[in-house]
Amino acid sequence: MNYEVHQIEKFKFIEEGQGEPLVLLHGLFGGLSNFSDLVEHFRHQYKVIVPMLPLFDLDIFHTSVGGLQKHVHKFIELRDYQNINLLGNSLGGHVALVHVLKHPERIKSLILTGSSGLFENGMGDSYPKRGDYEYIKKKTQLTFYDPEVATKELVDEVYEITNNRLKVIKIIALAKSAIRNNLGAELSQIQQPTCLIWGNNDTITPPFVGQEFNKLIPNSELHFIDKCGHAPMMEVPNTFNSVLEGFLNRLYNKAEVAQPQSTL
Repeated sequence: MNYEVHQIEKFKFIEEGQGEPLVLLHGLFGGLSNFSDLVEHFRHQYKVIVPMLPLFDLDIFHTSVGGLQKHVHKFIELRDYQNINLLGNSLGGHVALVHVLKHPERIKSLILTGSSGLFENGMGDSYPKRGDYEYIKKKTQLTFYDPEVATKELVDEVYEITNNRLKVIKIIALAKSAIRNNLGAELSQIQQPTCLIWGNNDTITPPFVGQEFNKLIPNSELHFIDKCGHAPMMEVPNTFNSVLEGFLNRLYNKAEVAQPQSTL
């Protein structure tokens, strides 16, 4: 994905296309490249924005789900986006949920895929394990149904993170924050139409998590994708994009119907 990364003040982001904003939030080991197929598909209809979450740049006291949400909120305010379709994967989904609960006014719809916020399996009690490449490789492969999706480039990125002591401390802080910040009691407050896209073989936020989100978020729909793990937009991008496009088109059509007809 060779899109220009913009920097305005402390915010780094990709912004491609024109139209309603489609804002994409990556997860704990994620980055801008996680959404390459999604950006390419939707930039012809939407203004697709991928902010780089400051996973390792916040001070330790603000290295939390709440700290990331504040960063996203300030970014959205700075750019003055309206009618946002907000999508989050894994920890990014958790950040999206907190944002919608705190600042619903600019959000048109919510899309969650493999989101934390209710329950998640971590990488195991000993994770992150420094200096053991094969261990990191196997743990990275568990993100996907097909281990081949965990390319050497992706494994190398995770390995680099887990070999940096300060980054490991911040990863642990974010993971603990996600576990503490359970949103089950608040999800009924979400009024935005919500699309839940879940891998049927997700072992980090298993299918029952998607079902629980579907039960607790009033105006939500749930889609399972078979032979797919924790990051559907990476593992099965064509199927993921098709499901998302259907959801967004239905929203658009409802808005069209809701518009009063003009009389000539």
